[in-house]
Amino acid sequence: MANILVVDDDKAILDLIENILGKSGHFVKKIENPENVLSENLDYYNLIILDIMMPGIDGFQLCSQIRFKVDSPILFLTAKTEEANIIKGLGLGADDYLTKPFGVQELRARVDAHIRRE
Repeated sequence: MANILVVDDDKAILDLIENILGKSGHFVKKIENPENVLSENLDYYNLIILDIMMPGIDGFQLCSQIRFKVDSPILFLTAKTEEANIIKGLGLGADDYLTKPFGVQELRARVDAHIRRE
């Protein structure tokens, strides 16, 4: 079981991820406003999942701001499928990149693999 932070401006996606990962026994904290992440105790989380296209601070900016504060894996979960975006996300410090629409089993497997390594 792990503590997972999920940041996405789409409530339906947040609820879906909470349902998927909750069935694996993980605790999921959902945040719709990316600016609220900056006030979180990020050391509490074993994994962070970020969307890219969000109002205010986008996922790329957020990753840049928190990467030096956390040692936990960061996974982008986004509709941005272009190779340049994948390279940019990984270059900013993300550990993984999964595109929407995503498979439920693939998300679960990627999360579990990152948590096992931690």
